[in-house]
Amino acid sequence: MLKFTTFTLPLLTALSLPIQGIAEDSAPTQEPTNTKVVADAASENTGYSFSQQTVIDMARELSQSPMQAPDKAPAALNNLDYDTYRKINFQQNQAVWGKSPTQFSIQLFAPGFLYKDLVEIDAVENGRAFPIKATKDSFITPTEEIDQLISDLGKFAGLRLHYPINKPDYKDEFIVFQGASYFRAVSKAQQYGVSARGLAVDVAQPTGEEFPMFRHFWIERPSSTQQAIVVHALLDSKSVTGAYRFGIYPGSPTRIDVEATLFPRRDLNHIGLAPLTSMYMFNGALDHPKTEDYRRAVHDSEGLQILTGRGEMLWRPLSNPEALQISAFMDQSPQGFGLIQRNRDFEDYLDLEAQYEKRPSVWIKPLGDWGAGHVELVEIPSNSEANDNIVAYWQPKETLKKDQAFNYSYRLTLTNDTPILSGKPHVVRSAQGHKLASKDPQVVIDFNNIEVEDLDSVKVDASISEGQILEAHVTQNPYEKGLRAFITFDPDNANSAELRVQLKQNDTPLAATWLYRWVSK
Repeated sequence: MLKFTTFTLPLLTALSLPIQGIAEDSAPTQEPTNTKVVADAASENTGYSFSQQTVIDMARELSQSPMQAPDKAPAALNNLDYDTYRKINFQQNQAVWGKSPTQFSIQLFAPGFLYKDLVEIDAVENGRAFPIKATKDSFITPTEEIDQLISDLGKFAGLRLHYPINKPDYKDEFIVFQGASYFRAVSKAQQYGVSARGLAVDVAQPTGEEFPMFRHFWIERPSSTQQAIVVHALLDSKSVTGAYRFGIYPGSPTRIDVEATLFPRRDLNHIGLAPLTSMYMFNGALDHPKTEDYRRAVHDSEGLQILTGRGEMLWRPLSNPEALQISAFMDQSPQGFGLIQRNRDFEDYLDLEAQYEKRPSVWIKPLGDWGAGHVELVEIPSNSEANDNIVAYWQPKETLKKDQAFNYSYRLTLTNDTPILSGKPHVVRSAQGHKLASKDPQVVIDFNNIEVEDLDSVKVDASISEGQILEAHVTQNPYEKGLRAFITFDPDNANSAELRVQLKQNDTPLAATWLYRWVSK
């Protein structure tokens, strides 16, 4: 049986949401000039030989010395406010490969505001890499001073890739790498929401979290017929270096195949592989806003889905707790996990601006055997939807040893739901309250796509870590073509309790196992 534990720690401030993709097309404050980003041409620079092994060798060599802090943008750029920074716009008509036969193009982010670290970005063509350098006219900016500062630096703060995922005649921005090791992507008709990261180190640990960064990118130029693109990245931090290869396939859905080789500078006891970062405030059924809100729900993701190595599907609704919560779901050779945004109708949220119904779900599928460990879920108290307060990742059981390379790979898919549950039963709604005419707490769980002729043949296997289950039964739910489960319990004066609910017929699970941490109000 899968084991899971939950810890409650002192209050921790919610993580700030990386502001990605904010250098959008806004009205310039000056006339455009003949803007140009220069990828050194062969006539000017023969470049250097490049392959995936190049990044692995660089990461290995880098790990043998203490981390050297990346170059920083000057204070004049770092002190820019949000409104000024968003007026710095890359000249789209000069996008790298923008006028070439390839369907992809690269656009770049200027340093400044929150993005103080400078990164290097190279274009790769025919096995040779050529640095991309910023010039004085690389961006439309509010002032000549900012033009000059960016030109003097010659480097960038990140990149975004464009490809026609929605219309054949327009190249949409579909993935962004900007800030530490964060990256975001979307599929057709989606909007940015949950973020992925290259690596998580010491999340919610007393020593403080360490944020590795991608300090160098290489983008391989696809041919005119290719519908995929490859990005390489060099990761660096105080405790570890890494070489990453992203095979990116934009579309419906967008998927990213990730290969990583890590080189620890020290023994790593608390490492997070394939980390995901999201936002959850309330859903109006399991919980409610702390202040009045006209919306029915506010979240980028609503649940953690896990497919264990033994084939058990788990669904854990997210929460915005009063105190930091860390939950560990022990497993061996996991088959997948992800942060899911399940409800897809405007009426579920009623937010005309944020359009949470368009936020992607992200599913992580390990490629190869990840061995023993656990999926860790971190839920951080937050009073603002501008903060990311949800983190989920895989933590290996074994310590990553200093000077020992560690390899792993996985597939990240951006869907509208859990991809392996398409057409299959799953949890569509969770709610809590009290049983009618009673003070006993009760949870209600709706499952869809379950058709049974004999309702009495369905067993509700419910358990609680504190107190006792008083009543558990199901009824037909024709609106979901499924079943609704009612679980009434007595927590026996406990402040919190772990609930586990599974529907079975002839000892066979009918849908995902529902897990939740009930907290006394």
